[in-house]
Amino acid sequence: MELHDTHLTLWRKQWLVVYTRPRWEKKVDRLLQMQGIEAYCPVKKVTSQWADRRKQVILPLFNSYVFVRINDREAYKVRQTLGVMNFVYYMAKPAVIQDQVIEKIKEYTHNCPDVEVVSLQEINSGDRIRVKKGLFFDQEGTVIRVQGKNVILAFDHLNCALVSNFPLSNVILNTIHSIPISFN
Repeated sequence: MELHDTHLTLWRKQWLVVYTRPRWEKKVDRLLQMQGIEAYCPVKKVTSQWADRRKQVILPLFNSYVFVRINDREAYKVRQTLGVMNFVYYMAKPAVIQDQVIEKIKEYTHNCPDVEVVSLQEINSGDRIRVKKGLFFDQEGTVIRVQGKNVILAFDHLNCALVSNFPLSNVILNTIHSIPISFN
């Protein structure tokens, strides 16, 4: 019975996660598919603004990660693919992603092409943060309050405080200048 179970796991395909070189996600996805390996690189549509134009670009949803549906025998082929660093491990084994999780990601990216993955970084009142996109791009301010997925931010330039509400996905914690401060 044990031999039979081992034989089945060699041929049974599961979704695993590979870690790629930075900005190689779509290339790795294409290279794996050219080898006949089922690969999936979820993408999102982003509008980029340059000084002279706006352009919609397709970017990976997860930086440096690609999903592969393989059996044990295909693992070596995946590891040898240009741009693949290694598998993502959990408890000393390659991390297995359930089929329904991949299906949910596919559904979300299809129905919401501008979906975004937001880091669950800890942002608190008094933290110094910087805006990473939008009208106030690259401006720094102090967090007054966090409300769900939004941050109320005070900009302290021009000798006045401009208070604005930003989505968490549009700000970055500036750990060097975080100061404890309370607003009542």
